[in-house]
Formats: sequence, C-alpha cells, structure tokens
Amino acid sequence: MTRMKVTAAQVMTGNVLTVRADWPVNQLVDFLADHAISGAPVVSSGQEPIGVVSLTDVARMGALGEKDKSDVPAFYRHDLARFIARDEMHGLHVTAESQTTVGDIMTPMVFSVTEDASVQEVAEAMLTGRIHRVFVTRDGKLVGIISAMDLLPLVRDL
Repeated sequence: MTRMKVTAAQVMTGNVLTVRADWPVNQLVDFLADHAISGAPVVSSGQEPIGVVSLTDVARMGALGEKDKSDVPAFYRHDLARFIARDEMHGLHVTAESQTTVGDIMTPMVFSVTEDASVQEVAEAMLTGRIHRVFVTRDGKLVGIISAMDLLPLVRDL
C-alpha cells in the first residue's frame, strides 16, 4: 500500500498571530489576553521568526525580574490557555511604566520547517527539540504553525 506524503502545508494553521520584539510587555499581555492565547512567535519587521514569547515568560519576568534564556520556551511545552481562564490572563498585569520589552523576555530560539516538509520531519523536529509547536516558513518568513494537536488526527486515522 502506497502512502501519500502529508506535508506541513496541509496540517499547519495559517494566519499566525505574531508579536514584535520592540513591544512593551504590557502590550504583549493585553494582546495575549485579547486573543486568548498563551504565547506567540516573535517576528522581525520582515516577518522572519526570531523567537517566541509566552505568558510563562511574563510570569517569570515578574517573579525573577530576569528570564533564564537557557530554558526551552514554555510556549512550546505548555498550552497555558487550558489552565488559565481568560479573565485570569488579565490578572497577569504589567504596569504601564514598565520599560521591559518582548525582546527582553523572549526566547530567541526558533524551531521551523518548510511547507514541503513531511509530517514525519515535523514530528522529528518536535521530538528532537522536545517541543510541542514548530513554525512553518517560506523563504525565511513565517507562514504557519503546527502543534502536536494538529498531528493527532493523522495518528488517529492511521
């Protein structure tokens, strides 16, 4: 039996919500709460992914004052939106006086594949990086995102 190659483009979520490194953290918190998401890719002005930031990074900033960038980003490992209600997300308040930017707290680590990557390659990237999401890029620009949840229907239908 011949299996058809399923590609990243076929399973990715397009129209990814992104943030910029120069955003103040209070703008980030409002953005995440308004969209009920736990994190987002950080992109350059040319839409190239340069990192990732999450609510965990914001909480860590408040608790520690400074983020340990050696850790794999929580955006990849956890789906905080499942554990934090929308109204509680607004509780992760950052004062308007904060001069801290997304670039200060983001993890400058990017796990990506191209649109023509097979789902096996996507899964391998997730396993190797011990992550739950990968970015999909075309010519270095972000065009989609794939989470472990996006791959489960494929496994179910085997």
